[in-house]
Amino acid sequence: MTTTPRIRMRHAAAAAALLAAAPWAQATNGYFPHGFGLKAKGMGGASIALAHDAFAGVNNPAAAAFAGNRWDVGAEIFRPYRDAQFVGATPVVESGRTAFLIPEFGYNVKLSEKLALGVTVYGNGGMNTSYAPFPNGVNLMGGQGKLGVDLMQLIVAPTLAYRVADGHALGISPLLVLQRFEAYGLQGFSMMSQSPGDVTNRGKDTSTGIGVRLGYFGKLGDRVSVGAAYSPKTDMSRFDKYKGLFAGGGDFDIPENYGVGVAVQLTPALTVALDATRIKYGGVPAIANGSLSQLMAGQPLGAAAGPGFGWRDIGVVKVGVQWQASPQWTLRAGYNKGDNPIRPQDAMFNVLAPGVIREHLTFGATYAPDKDTEWTFALWHGRRETVVGPSVDFSSMNVNPTGTRIGMHQNGFGVQYSRKF
Repeated sequence: MTTTPRIRMRHAAAAAALLAAAPWAQATNGYFPHGFGLKAKGMGGASIALAHDAFAGVNNPAAAAFAGNRWDVGAEIFRPYRDAQFVGATPVVESGRTAFLIPEFGYNVKLSEKLALGVTVYGNGGMNTSYAPFPNGVNLMGGQGKLGVDLMQLIVAPTLAYRVADGHALGISPLLVLQRFEAYGLQGFSMMSQSPGDVTNRGKDTSTGIGVRLGYFGKLGDRVSVGAAYSPKTDMSRFDKYKGLFAGGGDFDIPENYGVGVAVQLTPALTVALDATRIKYGGVPAIANGSLSQLMAGQPLGAAAGPGFGWRDIGVVKVGVQWQASPQWTLRAGYNKGDNPIRPQDAMFNVLAPGVIREHLTFGATYAPDKDTEWTFALWHGRRETVVGPSVDFSSMNVNPTGTRIGMHQNGFGVQYSRKF
């Protein structure tokens, strides 16, 4: 039985709704994943100048014009290993829960020779830590019970792409965003807040917003393609339950981000891709405001100039190689190198969010048993990084210049099933 584009879009919407119910947690390039879609993940995240799957809504909306009729559904097991210590005062404490199941979905259909429509459902990123308390019930940050945070960002991105000339397209993806956040074990910080009852142990809170991603994709002859994608800062509603924690009374926007890419087909079987991207964490006060510096200056948590995590803007370079080894098998490898958003002076607050990874090594493959079916696999490793900085005993205001040490490494593996129609 044949299905119309309208029926297929209903199926895509149903799949999107199912994926929206799943939990998410990631932290790689800051808290953004190193790539989106299993093909990109196997190539170090390089994707802006490639159109080989239905994840255009997150990688480059204009690529939807060249992706054809297809849908892709996948899942990955993400395994971050996070630890922290106040040197000379506590043992090394490891964060619990080191395995997360992360689904993703993409759909793309060609409506005419010039117009394509799609939808992508994905987790933009997240932060999750959960440190067990010491035997006396006190946790690493001086609060009671377990210590941690859980941030999830889910985005549904309908996509429209239009070929403005032969081999060139523009695209747009409205971003429908849902955030969820929870913090616990931060009782020791309540006295430093302008709203002491809205700092910790308030349960899960949600936030919504609408953003946009714009893209350009161009083919410069038969062997070279280029692309660019841009997303301005997404203004989100406030986390009211945590208005005493985040700067700006619970405001936690999604930062501006953009990138350019090029892909070159060196031989009929070998393609090399390169992306250069930038994430503007510095434009979101809750993420970027200094932590200890703002507290020491008398700025309370939750205030407009209140403490944040001290994250800075980062640049990321993604390099990937793809080799068509046989009609059935395509092999991939990649390298992802980014800046560390966390500086030593902000290490103490980032016990909660140790997004310190700078380098990823990635591998992947696609098996195509027939012309309409693909199975894609990817695995990656984020090399361990640590940051050492000051700690403060707030009861005495004594500062230990090398008292905080945070660290993380991570692994991941994913499988994706794709169908062309």
